[in-house]
Amino acid sequence: MKKLPILSTIILSLFLFSCIGNAQNKTADKQATKNVIEVIDFHSTNRCKTCKAIEANTKYTLDTYFANELKSGKITFKIINVDKEENEKLAEKFQASGTSLFLNVVKNGKAKQIDLTEFAFMNGNDQKAFSEELKQTIAVQLKNI
Repeated sequence: MKKLPILSTIILSLFLFSCIGNAQNKTADKQATKNVIEVIDFHSTNRCKTCKAIEANTKYTLDTYFANELKSGKITFKIINVDKEENEKLAEKFQASGTSLFLNVVKNGKAKQIDLTEFAFMNGNDQKAFSEELKQTIAVQLKNI
């Protein structure tokens, strides 16, 4: 007789965990199919002047020209330190070992990475040139999603 309450508790627990898991999977599926542009600024712990300028100019461009898209979540901005253990997998995914700038364009669940690192270093210390080119690149991608 004592086995029946224990068995009932186990079955109820399995059912509840199953429901929670299904809800989490539906949330993950919904996020995966969401059309977004992730702007990702990778950096190492020790940063030079240009590395800091890349972050500042990216933030300036997004805040100035894409404030509504940031607010709505259509564009996100992530600053990732590649030296931190918790960022290791993401850095590997983008093959970022130091300062790198990427757009991760997600459309209908499919991601396309656009490496802007070379552009960022070439224009990092020229806010106007950096901002104009980044603005145009993002605007083109927004039209595609």
